[in-house]
Order: sequence, then structure tokens, then C-alpha cells
Amino acid sequence: MNRTSIIYIVLISFILAAIVYSFYFYKQVQDYDQLIEKGMSSESSLPTYHFALIGEEMNHDYWRLVGQGAKETEAAYDVFVQYEGPKRSNPEEQLKLLDIALKSQVDGIIVQALNDNFTPLIDRAVEAGIPIITIDTDSPDSLRNAYIGTDNYAAGQLAGEALIEDTNGKATVGIITGSFDNAHHQLRVEGFRDVVEKVEGIEIVAMDESNITRVKAEEKAYEMLTEHDNITAFYGTSSFDGIGIVAAAKSLNKEENLYVMTFDTLNENIQLLKEGDLDAIVEQQPFEMGYKSIEIMLDIIKGKSVQDTYFTDASIIRISNLDNWKSEKDEAS
Repeated sequence: MNRTSIIYIVLISFILAAIVYSFYFYKQVQDYDQLIEKGMSSESSLPTYHFALIGEEMNHDYWRLVGQGAKETEAAYDVFVQYEGPKRSNPEEQLKLLDIALKSQVDGIIVQALNDNFTPLIDRAVEAGIPIITIDTDSPDSLRNAYIGTDNYAAGQLAGEALIEDTNGKATVGIITGSFDNAHHQLRVEGFRDVVEKVEGIEIVAMDESNITRVKAEEKAYEMLTEHDNITAFYGTSSFDGIGIVAAAKSLNKEENLYVMTFDTLNENIQLLKEGDLDAIVEQQPFEMGYKSIEIMLDIIKGKSVQDTYFTDASIIRISNLDNWKSEKDEAS
């Protein structure tokens, strides 16, 4: 092979390499342009409003429904709902999440205000221009813009009236409350007491807290049934209290003729009602609370007039009206 041929081969190789590199470079530029366009498209489709919802307990059917209600608004409104909460009820963790939401400067915060420790942070958020709605548990002395949830005092009264009716005004009562410290449980006890203490044949002989766990509810109910052999009725103020009370009564063979009332239509509670182990359930509307909280928040942001409180319905579910309740739920879904 002569020198000229070698030069031609080298030149052709350079040309081919340049063509391949040019094509590769062109492809990279095209891919990068597509990424930019995709990013710009993604940015332009971001919701206008970013709301934080801080619940009590992520691993709880009641709070799952609150979250589902709030998240469902994303399909109807120009919003993104960031739903956060502790795995188990923990006010300190909720306060940290509230602080994070405040510092993140979200457009609005929906939070369960379990105790007075929430008031300073709620006030700081409102003063910083972030509207606050309390949900499930109110902080009426704070600067919050509105409350949505059960009227917990009225729900306690409703429970008291149901117990009087179902026991013909004669009962020796033990109370298992979810928490002595949480405002909504305090109100449910207060409302209940104010009704039943007017009836001569009803006496409350013991009260303890379950820390919103079925294990603790069972332990406390067991102690009450052991110490107060004359207890004929129990009132539980949280979702798991009835489950724990029934378990304690069965372990002591005292479930016969024992009246048990609890809160919330968990699947387990409904099953116990069917089996005759629970006598009454105080139903709340967690899905509605979540959904309407976002609608109220949008009204606040748009400068519309809103109410101070939005009470969702509470009702009593017994075996006598269970079929009607299920039919209504099926129709609504």
C-alpha cells in the first residue's frame, strides 16, 4: 500500500468519525431539548395551590378517610394536598410537621389541634399569611381561620342520650376515654356526663384512658370490671375503645348483658355490632371533613366569607338501623 492510499484511508476515517460524532451530538441535543420541554410542561401543569394536611395517625381507618376526602379534591380543584401524620398518635410529632409546613410556606394548612401546645404555631402561621383550618379537634382560642369536624361536646351528649334510652335510664357506667389530655376526648366525656348525671338511675363509677390503643383499652376495661363488679355499661370515646372493652369483658366472661358504646364505624366495630358485642356506635364523617376542609381553604384564599365553625354530622348506629345505614353508604359511594 503506497503512501497516498494510507493518507486517503486516514482522511476517510476522520470524516466518518466526524459524521458519527455529529450525529451523536445532534441526538444528545434533541434528547436534552425534549427533557427541557417536558420539564417546562410539568412546571406549567403544577397545581396553583399546595396545602398541607396534618392528621393524628396515618395507620388508622378514620384518618385514612380524612386523607382520602382531602386528596379527592385534587381531581376537582387546582390543588395538591400533602397529607402527613405520625404512624401512631403523637402530638409532638404533629407539632414538628406543623412547623415544617409553616417553614415550607405552603398555601394553607389543615391540622388537628390536639392540645394548647398547637396554639402558638397556629398563630405564627396565620401571622405569616398562611391560613389555618383546624380539623377534628379545634383550637378556638387560636387565630385559626375556621374549624371543621364533629361538635364533640354535642356528640358526647348524643351518646349519653342513647345510653339512657337503651338502658331505660338504669346503668352503672365505666368510661374509657382515648386521652385525658386531648381536647376532643375531653369534650366527648363532658357532654356525656352532663346528660347522664341528670338521670338518677345512672352512675359513673370509673374512668381511665386508653391512649387510643385497643391494648390499653382492654387493660383498663379489665381493671374496671375487676374492681367494679357492678358495672353494667361502658362508654368509649375513641375508635379502638369498644374493641378493647369487648375483649376484656369476654376474657372475664362478663360480656352477657354488658352494654358497650364506642366511636367510629371501623369495619371491626361494625362486625362487633352485628355479633351483638357492641350496642351502639357514634358515627362521624371523616371523608366529608377532609373534602370540605379543602373547599373552605380555597374560599379563604380567594377572600370569600367563611364560617367560624363547620360541624359535620354525628349519629348513633345500632343493630336496628344498621341495614339502612349500609344502604345509604352504598348509595353515596
